[in-house]
Amino acid sequence: MTPWRLRHCFTPATLEAIEREIKNSEAAHAGEICFVVEGALHGAPLLRGQSPRDRAIDVFSHLRLWDTDHRNAVLIYVLLADRAVEIIADRGAYSKVGSDEWQSVCRAMETAFAAGRYRNGTIDGIRAVARHLSEHFPVSGPSRAMA
Repeated sequence: MTPWRLRHCFTPATLEAIEREIKNSEAAHAGEICFVVEGALHGAPLLRGQSPRDRAIDVFSHLRLWDTDHRNAVLIYVLLADRAVEIIADRGAYSKVGSDEWQSVCRAMETAFAAGRYRNGTIDGIRAVARHLSEHFPVSGPSRAMA
């Protein structure tokens, strides 16, 4: 996946819309949503055949998303070359929303991406994650303050 292709699928305007959607969702929940898109695996991860899921776990760890007080951070990770979407939810969020629900969000996003709807597919995915977080971590409930 070339950098040009990545910029074509996720234009600066699309990335700004995604950032706005995440920020706007914060009014309804006390969790933390992080979105990361990579065009392809590079270097060592590629050579050792790292799966998109394993890469998403590495990114979650690298970003220290486990540092929220109530363990309610959620990473939406996209590996564009594989058209793979992975959601990594910290323990608090995962205990409230099981893997079937997270997988449903991932599959819906992948379907949208296959149709070329990167912006809408991502925003719909963020909204789905935000709905789960608002249900289980309402803004008046546990905070997302970093440890």
